[in-house]
Amino acid sequence: MKRLSIRTADAISGYLFILPALLGLFVFLLFPIIESFFISLFDWNISTAPKFIGVSNFKALSTDEIFITALGNTFKWVIFYVPLSIFASFLLALAMDMPIRGISFFRAFFYLPVVVPVVVVSLLFTWIYNKDFGILNYILSIFGVKPVGWLSDPKIAIYSIAFMCIWKWAGYNMLIFLAALKGIPDTLYEAAQLEGITPLQKLWYIKLPLLMPAIYFVVLTCVIDAFQIFSEVYVMTNGGPGYSTYTVSFFIWKTAFAYTRMGYACSMAVVLFIIIMLVTLIQDKFLNKRVQYED
Repeated sequence: MKRLSIRTADAISGYLFILPALLGLFVFLLFPIIESFFISLFDWNISTAPKFIGVSNFKALSTDEIFITALGNTFKWVIFYVPLSIFASFLLALAMDMPIRGISFFRAFFYLPVVVPVVVVSLLFTWIYNKDFGILNYILSIFGVKPVGWLSDPKIAIYSIAFMCIWKWAGYNMLIFLAALKGIPDTLYEAAQLEGITPLQKLWYIKLPLLMPAIYFVVLTCVIDAFQIFSEVYVMTNGGPGYSTYTVSFFIWKTAFAYTRMGYACSMAVVLFIIIMLVTLIQDKFLNKRVQYED
């Protein structure tokens, strides 16, 4: 009985320690998700009483040209941004893993953009991209290139924001890849050198297989974050020019807080939640097969 009571006390103390985290998880994550599903069934503009309309909001989404455009822009963003971001991070990690004197300085240097607030970086690149007096167009003018509307041309605006985000967040995933690279035992490299393996073979047969857990994590989190892109679009283009940089998250914010159509905004949030969940499950099915964890 004494041993049982000790276990019970340990269990209670353990639950008490995780209680603040559980409360935060429920209040700031689970409850809003559940509430969004509920509100999506209503017509509610905050100032009036909610009116139950069933799935009418979801039916309206299927014919909403702005939402369809925003959804297309979001997928365009994910398809363009995610592979380039991960590839850039992986190359940086490989470079930062080299045994070069002073490499710690460059690791900190490439990680520095991550700690800079998103709003600050977005404003900085808004000036860099400026068509009339931006430094990027100034450099291009030296080579005789005409000014480019990086943020005013609807064909390239979303890609300009994507390159800024790649620069901003490459250091974060670089750190994850670098930590995984440092976890590879040196004995594997030594054995490979005795076999006369080339650097490319070392990357393909040793590093990549052992980095699959890190790659799996980075791909999942990067895709989820990409589907929720908002701050950069809000600061740099406000969805323009036209609707060329409208994303689903931005349209949700616009609908909820500019047009005060909370029910319609929640229906979009539900659709985005389902899309992210389905994409995540598909990624998990295909990527998890290639992941090998150490015993």
